[in-house]
Amino acid sequence: MNIAKNDTVVVLTGRERGKRAKVRAVLPKQQRVILVETNIVKRHVKPGQRGARQAGIIDVEAPIHVSNVMLVCPNCGRPTRAARRVLPQGGTVRICKKCGSDIPVQWRA
Repeated sequence: MNIAKNDTVVVLTGRERGKRAKVRAVLPKQQRVILVETNIVKRHVKPGQRGARQAGIIDVEAPIHVSNVMLVCPNCGRPTRAARRVLPQGGTVRICKKCGSDIPVQWRA
């Protein structure tokens, strides 16, 4: 997947279409991403053992399929596809298809 945690993406489809959000988590096996304050749904939860969890209706961020979001380049600020370039010392780096600049992976931002 070309989308990593802490990337900024734009939602392409659904009721949140056009919204820009930061990626909170990536679920590669399900090919889904969870975005910050986007795709909020209601969950009815039961109380946990000995009152460990509050029962009721809570708001949760639901996952969105990775095909429904597009990466936003941090340099040009436009939604773009990401290519991969092999570095001479080994490894790969993501590249913006629109402006050609490198897109770093921000693990702890």
